[in-house]
Amino acid sequence: MTKAMRIREVAERNVRILTLKPSRGHLTGVSTARITDGLRCEVQEGPWTLATDMPAKAGGDETAPSPGVLGRAALSSCLAISISMWAARLGIPLGAVEVEVQADFDARGELGMGEDIPPGYQEVRYAVSIESPAPMSELRKLVETAERYSPYIDVFGRAQPMRRALSLNGEEV
Repeated sequence: MTKAMRIREVAERNVRILTLKPSRGHLTGVSTARITDGLRCEVQEGPWTLATDMPAKAGGDETAPSPGVLGRAALSSCLAISISMWAARLGIPLGAVEVEVQADFDARGELGMGEDIPPGYQEVRYAVSIESPAPMSELRKLVETAERYSPYIDVFGRAQPMRRALSLNGEEV
């Protein structure tokens, strides 16, 4: 069985399961980040441990990628995976898939150097490159479908509600 066939089979099985039991699709991802040294942070989610740090010019030790690197990596890899998954589901043969993410930001924002300067991105751009023998019309539809169902295209493109829980010195406030 090819990888594309396996991906398609797993997706179809998951669609059948969630059609019968929609509540099984309601999930919560939980990551926990802890500062370990200076600005270095270790992030745990399930069996995975990741690390982040800041560049030396931002006060870090450059021992790991910055959170921004991981955020852009989440977006680019999520879309690349979405394209590959939908290609398998739609029976579109793929050679290479590459997604590059570029994000513009003003470093003054996270330093609190003006109420009108946001700490986040001003614009995010992504470039998709695909090699495939499939017709251009199918590839365009593939990309549109992958974008439509990519979780991180949605996360970056739509504001989600955020709620904070705060514990100070072991007391919830």
